[in-house]
Amino acid sequence: MNIFSAGDIFQFAIRIEEYGEIFYHKAALNAENEEVRRIFNRLADEEIRHKSIFQDLYSKVKDYRPAESYPGEYMANLRAFIDGKVVFTKDSQDKELAIIKDTISAIDFAIQRELDSILYYQESKQFVQENHHKFIDEIIKEERKHFAVLSDLKKSLTKG
Repeated sequence: MNIFSAGDIFQFAIRIEEYGEIFYHKAALNAENEEVRRIFNRLADEEIRHKSIFQDLYSKVKDYRPAESYPGEYMANLRAFIDGKVVFTKDSQDKELAIIKDTISAIDFAIQRELDSILYYQESKQFVQENHHKFIDEIIKEERKHFAVLSDLKKSLTKG
């Protein structure tokens, strides 16, 4: 049974990208060198671009709304689900950013959030119609690019 539509998943993707942009901008401000600052700012810019891509994808899919036992039930349940699952929430981000003390820990945080995003999207596919999987796969592809950039950055900074 489909619980969410591809449109719902894209709405969450938009929120995740917004939180990601905030994180990367804050990480850039705290970066210890210019190259790292440049990469974090580029990732923040890509989050903005991803948000735009996801907004475009969202506009192309039809929203599904199940019958409700009271007005607003569907969206209330959906928000409760996402607030518990979304990987870049403001509250969790503020708490975790407070303990990030250096560039490597910021990169580790970002790598983990990109992996969490990928997992979230992979799991989300089970909640949407199969013909919408290709759209979810596009999100996963974008998140994997960030993971690769961050992994390469960490390797370059931790070389002997």
